[in-house]
Amino acid sequence: MGGPERADSRARGNTGIFWRWWSAGATSGVGSAVSAVALPLTALTVLHATAFEMGLIAAASYAAWIVIGLPSGVLVQRLPLRGVQVAADLARAAALGSIPLTWWWGHLTVAHLIAAALVVSFANVIFDVANSTFLPAIVGKEQLEARNSLASATHACTQLGGPPLGGLFVQILGAVPTMLVDTVSYLVSALLLRSLPARGAQAPDRWPPMGEMIRQGWRFVTRHPLMGPGMWTATAVNFVCGAQLALYPLYLVRDLRTPAGLVGVLLAAEGVGSLVGAALTTRITGRLGSARALIVAGFAAFAGALLIPSGTGWPAYVAFAVGNIVFAGGVVILSITTRTYRQLASPPELLSRVMATVRFVSWGAIPFGGLTAGALAGALGSRTTLVVFAVVTVCAPLALVGSPIRHLRDLTDFPADRSSSPAQIRTASARGAGEVAGPGKRR
Repeated sequence: MGGPERADSRARGNTGIFWRWWSAGATSGVGSAVSAVALPLTALTVLHATAFEMGLIAAASYAAWIVIGLPSGVLVQRLPLRGVQVAADLARAAALGSIPLTWWWGHLTVAHLIAAALVVSFANVIFDVANSTFLPAIVGKEQLEARNSLASATHACTQLGGPPLGGLFVQILGAVPTMLVDTVSYLVSALLLRSLPARGAQAPDRWPPMGEMIRQGWRFVTRHPLMGPGMWTATAVNFVCGAQLALYPLYLVRDLRTPAGLVGVLLAAEGVGSLVGAALTTRITGRLGSARALIVAGFAAFAGALLIPSGTGWPAYVAFAVGNIVFAGGVVILSITTRTYRQLASPPELLSRVMATVRFVSWGAIPFGGLTAGALAGALGSRTTLVVFAVVTVCAPLALVGSPIRHLRDLTDFPADRSSSPAQIRTASARGAGEVAGPGKRR
């Protein structure tokens, strides 16, 4: 077989791998979107959780990023990638499946929901870092933004269809039995991922200390003139998202007295915004440039967050939906653009640690946002607390405006030799090459 034929065969093989990878994420995403409605409604309607307990549940869903966010990049680099993803899916299925079982036995408590959310959180950390590391290995650089956009659009579709579906299941089956939908979705995802080929990566006879590997990733991100501000922008946005995660069910159910079915529909507005943002990202970055698009998207997210807690009665429902669409659209553009840049600009041997560092900081802000919101809502009420966090959202675009990004059209216009860490980039690449180039060992 000639060269072109072999290249075509490899391309078709990678395409098939990508679609199985995509199918696994889409399947588990639908289940997660359903449980995003069922879990808080279980806490509110079955266990009558307080505002602070809702904040604890929201915080537990992301707390693992604080605990193992940084080591996760090293673990993903050292362990078999496929096995890590499958194990994470099985752990999430077991944690969520325990909720209806415990309820049927009559022993379900808020503490159990928090514990299950913690297990899912730890599994999510490992899975997400592994997933974002896997994509550049099967997709060419010229396709990376489009594939990231597709992944985000798929996530948006699950957000769009999942919450109404979750609300419908809750009304028909009840909040607790609906959790089984997410359990099954993780099992299907595990089966799909198990069919992917194992990653053939070289490993040394002896890995460097974990602390040193973590520090390499941390220094690369925090000293990078563009990745650093992008990380702080994501941190501000995720701090607000953590508050929204804790307060949305409380605001809709107790302040606006929204029926369960309509709760799902209103929460799905976030999916509409995410879908629109994902669909338009490549068009917007092509017209404005990726750097300028980031700043515009940051201010759009700020405007959407201010609109969300407005009005009373039906106007409040409209404001909530429209504000969520605008906010989510801006956040998705920020996410896709910065994620693609990290995947392109990071040395391959540092990629998992770069992703873990960014998510440790930015996603670690989510539980703090949830806990802070839960504490404030008890004194101020959920609507006022949402307004406070909406004001905080302006920190996201300000972090970009205060960086070299404001002088660029595209992020890739930033010259590598002007970076504050060119020597580190070269050093990290050399060290990384030594770390993964052991004599013939593969995993």
